[in-house]
Amino acid sequence: VQAAPTEAETRFMLDIAEGADVVRGVVGWTDFDAADATARIETMAASPLLVGLRPMVQDIADDDWLLRPALAPLLSTMVRHKLVFDALVLPRHLPRLLRVVDRHPDLQFVLDHFGKPHLKTGDIAAWLDDISLLAERHNVVCKISGLVTEAAPNWQIDDLRKAVDHVIACFTPQRMLWGSDWPVVDLAGGYVKWFAAAEALLAELSTDDRAAIFGGNAARIYLSSRGRQTSRR
Repeated sequence: VQAAPTEAETRFMLDIAEGADVVRGVVGWTDFDAADATARIETMAASPLLVGLRPMVQDIADDDWLLRPALAPLLSTMVRHKLVFDALVLPRHLPRLLRVVDRHPDLQFVLDHFGKPHLKTGDIAAWLDDISLLAERHNVVCKISGLVTEAAPNWQIDDLRKAVDHVIACFTPQRMLWGSDWPVVDLAGGYVKWFAAAEALLAELSTDDRAAIFGGNAARIYLSSRGRQTSRR
C-alpha cells in the first residue's frame, strides 16, 4: 500500500534539492481540498526549486474531482507561479482531464504514466482515442513511465509497444519525457529492466529525440517554466 503524500515530504525534498546539485527541481504535493489551499500553493511556490504539483487524482474517490469549481482558482494560482500540473490519473479520468486542460490553456500539464492504460487486459480502445485528443492540446506533454506496473507480471517489451508507438505518433518525441517510477517500478521488474525496455522501445528515434525524451524535455518543461537554468552552477 502506497502511503499518501504529505507537505512535509515536499519540504524534505526541497531541502535535499537545496544541497544537492543533481536535484534540479521538485514536483511536490499539497492538499488541494484544504480551505487555505491557495495560500499553501503561494507559500510553497516561494521556493524556486518547486517546479510543479501532483495531486493524487488516481486515489480520489470522486471521479469528477478535476471538474470541481473550487479547483479553478488553484490552477490559476499555479499558472501565476509558472508551476506544472502533473496529472496522476487513470483512463476513466482522461475525458475530465481534457475539459480541465481546455479551461486552463496557460497551464502546463504533464500526463503521468501515459494515463495508466489497461495493458493487462488489452482494453485500451478508449485510452487510444483520449490520448489522441489530449495530444491536440499544446499545453499537454506525456510522461513515459509507470507502464510496466500496468502490464502483466511477466511483461515483455512487445506488451508495451502499441501504447508507446501511439504516444510517439500523437505527441511526438518533443512532447514526451521519460520517468523511472522508482521505487514503484520495483514491483514490476525494477529500474534496470524498465530503463532497458524504454531504450529498446525508443531505439528507432534519432539520437536527438532520445536525448530529449531522456532528459532534455524535462529540463525544458519543468525548469524553463520557472525561468531557471538547466545548470545551477
